[in-house]
Amino acid sequence: MLDVCLLGTGGMMPLPYRRLTACMARYNGSSILIDCGEGTQVAVKDKGWSFNPIDVICFTHYHADHISGLPGLLLTMGNAERTAPLTMIGPKGLERVVTALRVIAPELPFEIKYIELNQKEQAVEFEGYRIEAFRVNHNVACYGYSIVIPRTGKFNVENALKNNIPKEFWNRLQKGQTIENGDICYTPDMVLGSPRKGIKLTYCTDTRPTQSIVDNSKGADLLICEGMYGESGKESKAAEYKHMTFYEAARIAQQAGVPEMWLTHYSPSLIRPEEFMRDVKKIFPNSKAGKDGKTTVLEFEED
Repeated sequence: MLDVCLLGTGGMMPLPYRRLTACMARYNGSSILIDCGEGTQVAVKDKGWSFNPIDVICFTHYHADHISGLPGLLLTMGNAERTAPLTMIGPKGLERVVTALRVIAPELPFEIKYIELNQKEQAVEFEGYRIEAFRVNHNVACYGYSIVIPRTGKFNVENALKNNIPKEFWNRLQKGQTIENGDICYTPDMVLGSPRKGIKLTYCTDTRPTQSIVDNSKGADLLICEGMYGESGKESKAAEYKHMTFYEAARIAQQAGVPEMWLTHYSPSLIRPEEFMRDVKKIFPNSKAGKDGKTTVLEFEED
């Protein structure tokens, strides 16, 4: 299962009741953070989650409201005596930007590994899951992300017996390992059925509507999408500054066929996003107004 929490839902500047943009997901002892706006550390503490398991930090882009919380977070992780490497993923210029921010966090007891994105779509494999990045349309280089947890097919005992595979190898084959035993090679496809549906979370913010969001959201269990403006008359402002309205986000969710969509990254002028949800739901019924601390658990489908 994948735990998902919207740590902050604000754009541009923090408010007393709304922290800046960040989303955290936890899977199998590993945590993935997407963006790190001001107040992210406090949001994690309020949630009762931990900094230490954060193995990957993804940045959509390098505007301050998406990365200004990073130096403090790194210092906190260092003070907790973390020694495991930390991987960061982001658009071109990632290492330069982080190095500049680390002027106030120069000494860390762990290595930072940088993966700079230079393609329209790019995937990075980790232990048990995959992060898929896709380019969106903002006024600087910006990416959306999907966290994908694949699921292998069910173990087929009959096939294992038919292929005379020793039971001592069954567990390793089920985990996807290939085994060479003398002159014989055993492969996972000899004992596994067709892959089953896994888990997918898609997150994007600071963008105009693009086909890349629709395409990359397909198959997602949850789409978390920017909705900068809910008020009428904000369409031209959204287009000028390359953001989205609630209604544009809802149309993306509808086109992608996702089961659920959360809105996030609200304008500071948008005090009560819930007031606009009735009209949003006319476009996509299972739209929800995200709020700081909103959490869900995405689980594998029952067989």
